[in-house]
Amino acid sequence: MRYFKMNGCGNDFVIIDARSRGALPLSPAQARAIADRGTGLGCDQVIAVERSMRGDAFMRIWNADGEEVDACGNGARCVAWLLLEEGGAAWRRIETGAGLLYALRAGDAAITVDMGSPLLRWEEIPLAHAMDTVRLDFSAGGLEAPGAVNMGNPHVVFFVEDGAKAAVREIGPRVEVDSLFPEKVNVGFAEVRSREQIRLRVWERGAGLTKACGTGACAALVAAHRQGRAGRNAELILDGGSLQIEWRTADDRVLMTGPVELEHSGEIPAP
Repeated sequence: MRYFKMNGCGNDFVIIDARSRGALPLSPAQARAIADRGTGLGCDQVIAVERSMRGDAFMRIWNADGEEVDACGNGARCVAWLLLEEGGAAWRRIETGAGLLYALRAGDAAITVDMGSPLLRWEEIPLAHAMDTVRLDFSAGGLEAPGAVNMGNPHVVFFVEDGAKAAVREIGPRVEVDSLFPEKVNVGFAEVRSREQIRLRVWERGAGLTKACGTGACAALVAAHRQGRAGRNAELILDGGSLQIEWRTADDRVLMTGPVELEHSGEIPAP
C-alpha cells in the first residue's frame, strides 16, 4: 500500500492510503513498529485513510504508543491536502472518530480545517468527577487552575510565564495519567504573550512532547479566551511552526489554519 510521510508544523505522520481495501486493521504492535524512529518509518502518529460512507474519507489514527485515538488536527490538514491534490471539489469532508471535519485550501501548502465546536462540560472532557472546566481545581508542579477542553480528544491547558522554561517533560507525563482524567489527557503549557498571540508546548498522550499539536492549539485558544486571557482569534506559536486559530462567535466552531509538508512517499507491505 502507498504511504505518505508528512508533517504539519513538525508534527509528523505516516499516512497510509487503505481505500482500495476499505480499512486498515492495524494492531497496536504494528502501529508501534511503523512509528518507531529507529527501526520503522518514524512518526508521532500513524494514520490510515479509509473508505467512508459520510465523508470523502475516514481518518483512523494511532499514537506512537499504538493506542488508537479519535482526533488529530495537524494530521487532518495533511490528509485534507492529499485529498485535495486528487482534484475535484474545492473542499473535503473527513470522517473521524470524533465526527466530521471540513477542510479547504488556504494556500499552496496550507489548509484550513473546521474542527467543530469545543466540548466544555466536565463529563465531556471527560473528568472523573464534576468540576468547573474554566479553571480546574487541580495543580501540578506548582502550576494551578488549568482550563479543560475536548477538541475531539481531551486537553488540559496550564498557563505559564515562560513557555520555553515550562517543565513539560516533568509535569506532562504525570498529568497525562492522573486519575482525574479517565481517558488520559493531552497537557498544554501556554504562555499568553498578547490577546492575539500564544506560545504553546504540548505533551501529547501516547506520543510525548511533539513539535506541534493541532487540537492542542485549538484547546489552548479556547481555554485562554474562557479565562479572559486572549481573544477569539490568535496565532499559536509551537515548537515546529505557527497555527492561526479562530473560535467563531456566530456558530461556536473552531477553525485551524496552518502549513503542511510532504516529506516523501513510498510503498509499505500490507498487514
